[in-house]
Amino acid sequence: MAIATDDATATRAAAGGAEKRAYVRQIFSEIAPRYDLLNHVLSLNIDRIWRRKAIADLDVGRNPDGRYLDLCAGTMDVSVAIARTAGFRGSIVSADFAEPMLRNGRDKIGASRIAPVAADALELPLASESFAGAIVAFGIRNVAGLDAALSEVHRVLEYGGRFVILEFSRPDSDLLNSDYQQYFTKILPRIGALVSGHPTAYSYLPESVELSDAR
Repeated sequence: MAIATDDATATRAAAGGAEKRAYVRQIFSEIAPRYDLLNHVLSLNIDRIWRRKAIADLDVGRNPDGRYLDLCAGTMDVSVAIARTAGFRGSIVSADFAEPMLRNGRDKIGASRIAPVAADALELPLASESFAGAIVAFGIRNVAGLDAALSEVHRVLEYGGRFVILEFSRPDSDLLNSDYQQYFTKILPRIGALVSGHPTAYSYLPESVELSDAR
């Protein structure tokens, strides 16, 4: 069932209210066709560098034949980058509860060993201790229950498995933070709304980051 996507709903969802799970699933389903374009445009393509760094930290070279989890995988950019890592021979499960995001990324995966799974991060339909590592890029703040999501990742990881979180945060520098806030709260939501055609998805983004930092 569709829910309202007005500013008030976005604010409640960012705060982690009861509507968060339904709101997040709906907005990401609606912006899926333009999600990749928006990521690259709004980050000035820096998102590609951030993903490479996060994947380097995952260090699949420790177990190149292992099975890895890409949580809140979206259109599977991270999964594809892992699959293309030199020497990697393992497999990847790309889990996201907004199925349209996964569908919009299917053309990227080709014949690689990537398995898209429509699944909620709070209730993963995956066996315990079955992954050599896990990664979540720009998604952990969107889960409706952080403790439950982290518990699920812990459950599915093998002993010694590495979990990497890539997420937005505010700059430590007061000078940089001033410019960042101006862009993130004023300019980005307007560009995001214009390109995506969604009225609140890119208002939710800075609010969710602000509240995640506050915690």
